[in-house]
Amino acid sequence: MKSKLSRDRVVYSTEQGRICPDCGNPVNQCTCRKQTSPSGDGNVRVSRETKGRKGKGVTLIKGLDMDAATLALMSKKLKVMCGSGGTVKEGVIEIQGDHIERILDYLKKQGVRAKRAGG
Repeated sequence: MKSKLSRDRVVYSTEQGRICPDCGNPVNQCTCRKQTSPSGDGNVRVSRETKGRKGKGVTLIKGLDMDAATLALMSKKLKVMCGSGGTVKEGVIEIQGDHIERILDYLKKQGVRAKRAGG
């Protein structure tokens, strides 16, 4: 059984957005967890996934070494270019639909080492 304190904690505020459940600060000012983009081999991986989305496919872009503001700006450019919606979750850009080739071409023109991941 959860304690009363954990049930009464605010997780979202219209003024501040998402709230960290551990420290109670806004997620972009979180002091308990450092939110860093995954550091890997330097390759950006672009893949398609349908898991947990009722069969709807999304294109995932993982491994971009950018801060949150730059990642949001890159997401905006990709959404406009593909003509679809999307979001940024935990350092991964999600674009609705299957746009792997278009995104790979765009990233390569920007000088980013990107490769297709998955089948």
